[in-house]
Amino acid sequence: MNDAGQAEVAESDEKAPDDGGGGRGTPRPKVPYWLSQVPYALVLSTLAAGIVVVAAAYFKRGPAIIAGALLLAATFRLFLPKDWIGLLAVRRRWVDLATLVTLAVLLIVLAWVAPQLSS
Repeated sequence: MNDAGQAEVAESDEKAPDDGGGGRGTPRPKVPYWLSQVPYALVLSTLAAGIVVVAAAYFKRGPAIIAGALLLAATFRLFLPKDWIGLLAVRRRWVDLATLVTLAVLLIVLAWVAPQLSS
């Protein structure tokens, strides 16, 4: 390739938008790293609240709160783009959704069948 061809390729690379969507539409602004971790922090804080409730011997409410946190994570994973969800994107989207929803349903069933120990 000659110098003119290399310059043309370099110009086209500079002009190409980096939207992460395959060149469709307008480019999205780059999300700061700390902002992409906000959904993950919300899910972790909800999980922590559920664990505290379980530790306080509320064996029906705790798993329900944890299941809510898993459903929140599934909602974030379903609707937010990959660069906005941070550490919630572990595998392919459908695998993450299937895992989170299955665990949430199992915890809801556990919360429903668990005996109420506290009065």
